Amino acid sequence: MTKRVFRSIFLASLAVLLAAVVLILGALYTYFSDVQAQQLRQQTALIAHALETEGVSYFDGLDTSDCRITWIAADGTVLYDSRSDSGGMENHLEREEVKAALATGFGTSFRYSDTLMERYIYTAKRLSDGTVLRLSAAQNTVPHLVLGVVKPIVLVIGIAVALSALLAGQLTKNIVAPLNALNLDDPMSNREYSEIQPLLRRLDSQQVQLRAQSQELRQKQKEFNTVTRSLSEGLVLMNSSGTVLSINPAATRLLEITPNCLGADFGVANRNAAISALVEKALTGEKAEENVALTGGEYLAAASPVKSDGAVFGVVLLLFDVTQKQKAEALRREFTANVSHELKTPLHAISGYAELMKDGLVPPEDTRHFAEKIYGEAQRMIDLVEDTLRLSRLDEGAADMQWAPIDLYETAKSAMQELTAPAELKNVSIQLEGKKTVIQGIPQLVSGIVFNLMDNAVKYNKDGGLVIVRLGEEKGQAVLTVTDTGIGISPEHQERVFERFYRVDKSHSKEIGGTGLGLSIVKHAALILGAAIELDSTVGKGTIVTVRFPVEKKVE
Repeated sequence: MTKRVFRSIFLASLAVLLAAVVLILGALYTYFSDVQAQQLRQQTALIAHALETEGVSYFDGLDTSDCRITWIAADGTVLYDSRSDSGGMENHLEREEVKAALATGFGTSFRYSDTLMERYIYTAKRLSDGTVLRLSAAQNTVPHLVLGVVKPIVLVIGIAVALSALLAGQLTKNIVAPLNALNLDDPMSNREYSEIQPLLRRLDSQQVQLRAQSQELRQKQKEFNTVTRSLSEGLVLMNSSGTVLSINPAATRLLEITPNCLGADFGVANRNAAISALVEKALTGEKAEENVALTGGEYLAAASPVKSDGAVFGVVLLLFDVTQKQKAEALRREFTANVSHELKTPLHAISGYAELMKDGLVPPEDTRHFAEKIYGEAQRMIDLVEDTLRLSRLDEGAADMQWAPIDLYETAKSAMQELTAPAELKNVSIQLEGKKTVIQGIPQLVSGIVFNLMDNAVKYNKDGGLVIVRLGEEKGQAVLTVTDTGIGISPEHQERVFERFYRVDKSHSKEIGGTGLGLSIVKHAALILGAAIELDSTVGKGTIVTVRFPVEKKVE
């Protein structure tokens, strides 16, 4: 700003100086011309008087360095000239000053001399004998005057530069200091310059708009950060150069990237080659996705280009956890295979027995036996289908099931009565201990849990074994304990006995019976009811299964 002020002041001063010089030189030129002409006329009159008094001999000792003297006859013939040979000079009768002197006695003229290439003043006086005395001198020109005032002008310009610099610095300081002190956060509080009040009003209006927009942006950024931080899926935003613009905690954890990677190149920060390849493909404008193994499991990595007018200006990378989905898919395939296998076994048996009977290979006395075999296998298939459907309904949830108060003691008593016949066949005794214990639950699920646990305790017991069912309350929970003196479960199998179709001893599964889904039904029913299951088993000694039911209804 100081330079601009200095330049303005200096140029204004210079313009004024030049204008003054021009005016002064014009006035001086006119003045000096008049003075010079007046002096030349006086000098002409003096020399004319001396010439008439002393004659031509007067010229001999006369100093003519500052002027030219010419003596002209009445007919225009040059009689004498102080600078040239009079004999070779042309007739001067038609010269303006000579004609004026012959006519009026005195004449003056100004003209440019082609011979001497200068502007001259000519004065002429008629003598008493009719001759004319003429004097001429070079006139002071503008360049001469300019040359004469060059030094003063240079001095004045130097002074103007110094004063302009000083004044510019002071003015700038006086102007800028209050401007620097302006409170731009509250423009309308400034009263230093009334001239800038319209500007301050516009600034104040813009400040209000900017504050509102800034607040809105901060709020949106806060909401965005809150949403992205809470996402279990990984999210990375990049620009067209692959620079990380935003990354949520899930992505930093899964990709093992530091949170301070904002502004860094994703290809450098990320060490997973498969994901880097997906991002590179997305930067070319193509969507890419692939299942990749990351920290904690298997994830679907999807890189999508963000386009505007056909040009890619960013990439969005999402990481979806598909571990459970993959596990569920594997379980589904395994379940389907197990169901198919479990159905094929009785079907093959039924088909074999029926084929023997069809071909007449069964003696009449054995027909009843074969019919019983076919009935048993068919019943086994029915049980399998029913358990499969029951388990499928449990997978879908219990939204359509009604909760009600349930007495566990009565439920266990009913199951014991139903299992009396199978227990007697295996020579197993069942004991029920405890008292009335009421919980909030779904009747069919609670019945399924109690029955399946007691049924397993009978099936996998020893000849002459014992099953003890205890009911009670502990720490605000209803506790069901089913203890048997059966074969027991080894530690490596205890974690898997609740899986579908899993049997500890597959070789005796047909002898023992069952579908292999009983404990899976127990597990899923317990999850719906909010109950906890504990299993403690020793090979050869027996198994204890404890189920802890919440007394109140489970809160979803």
